[in-house]
Amino acid sequence: MQLERLDPPGQPASVAQIVDAFGLWGRASKPSPRPRVLLNMVATADGRASLAGRSGPLSGPADRALFHGLRAAVDAILVGAGTVRAERYGRIIADAAQRQLRVERGFSAEPLACVVSTRMDLDAGIPLLAEPEARVLIVTPSSISLPPVTAHVDYVRAPRDGTLDLAVALRELAERFAVQTVLCEGGPYLAYQLIAEGLVSELFLTLTPLLAGGEPTDGQSAEGEALRILAGGELQPPVELELRSVLRGGSQLFLRYGVGT
Repeated sequence: MQLERLDPPGQPASVAQIVDAFGLWGRASKPSPRPRVLLNMVATADGRASLAGRSGPLSGPADRALFHGLRAAVDAILVGAGTVRAERYGRIIADAAQRQLRVERGFSAEPLACVVSTRMDLDAGIPLLAEPEARVLIVTPSSISLPPVTAHVDYVRAPRDGTLDLAVALRELAERFAVQTVLCEGGPYLAYQLIAEGLVSELFLTLTPLLAGGEPTDGQSAEGEALRILAGGELQPPVELELRSVLRGGSQLFLRYGVGT
C-alpha cells in the first residue's frame, strides 16, 4: 500500500515507511510519568464518525493499513467499551509478521488492549475477551470484575467522584505496565474526555470521501447514528491543532495534527 505525501511533499511511501517516519518505534531511556497519547479517528467529509453505528463502513484499504500500522508501533490501545462492542474487537495484532517485528524492535508481541468501561457492562462473548493470547486491561472506576474469560484480564481502577480519572489511569499504565505510547481508537465520548483533560498529544484524522447527512449531535450513544469524532460537550475554548503532515490514498486524506500546540 503506497500513500502520496502532500505536506510535507515527498515521494510516495509505504505505510510501514510512513509509520517509521512518525517516530513511534523509539523507546525513551527515561520514560515520562504519563504515556504519550495518540488519538486515531475517521470521519466523513460532513463530519459523521459512524454509519449504522460503526466506523468500519467509513474505512478503506489505505485507512485500514494505516490503522494497523499505528497499532503495531505503540505499547497500548485505549478504547471505550461501546466501541469494543459495536466493532466486535478481536485480537489486536492478527498478523504474525507484525508481532515478530514488534519483538525485534523491543516491544511485546502485542499491545495491551485497554478497555474503558465505567459500568462494567462488557459481554464476555466479545472476540477480544475470548482470545487466549490477548492481554486486556479494564480501565474503570468500578470495583466490579468480569466473570472468568479466556483472555488474560487485569484492572486499572481509577475512581474520581463516581467517574473515571483518566490522568490517574494513564499514570498507572506507565508505572505498572511500562507503557510509553497509547493509541486511542475512540469512541467519541472517550476521545472528548481525553481532549478536554489535555491528555492527547497528537490526532490522526482520516477524512473519507462520503457525505452521509444526519444531525451530528452529542446526545446519542456510542452505538448511535450521528456522532462527531468528539461527543459529550463543547470545548471552551476550542482546542488548537497544528498540522504536521497530510497524506493521500486515493480520495481519502490522512491528517496528522499536534494537539493543543
